[in-house]
Amino acid sequence: MRTIAAFFSLFMPGCGQFYNGNIFRGIVFIVIEHFDNIFGRINHALYLDLNGYHREALSTVDFQYSLFYPCFYAYCVWDAWFYAKSGGDKVKSAIPYLIAAFTGTMGTLFASRIPIPTFTVGFVMALIMLTGIYLFRKE
Repeated sequence: MRTIAAFFSLFMPGCGQFYNGNIFRGIVFIVIEHFDNIFGRINHALYLDLNGYHREALSTVDFQYSLFYPCFYAYCVWDAWFYAKSGGDKVKSAIPYLIAAFTGTMGTLFASRIPIPTFTVGFVMALIMLTGIYLFRKE
């Protein structure tokens, strides 16, 4: 079921691929996610951001690694959704995920200029991807 696979990847990139039976792809995605998360210090920055230390979070994160993360994250969710069942429209179904990836990357690029906590951009990304899951649920 596409929705379940997408939700698994929303929670942890690579888990939706495991659900679909793509073990090798799931392992590769989890390794990439952990590599990016550790070297980008994304979890530590998220912790600081959620506790109200927005400036400290921005100085903690390594943007060389974190710029890659939104696109990778959106791709993992789309990949899990698309390959869960055959017959989906590859181009049309990717549009919400492309918008989410663009939103996340722009939020990362302009994180130092936006007055809201950076995790809000990730939340908006998730909402856009959930909208895509809902719109294409019958495919």
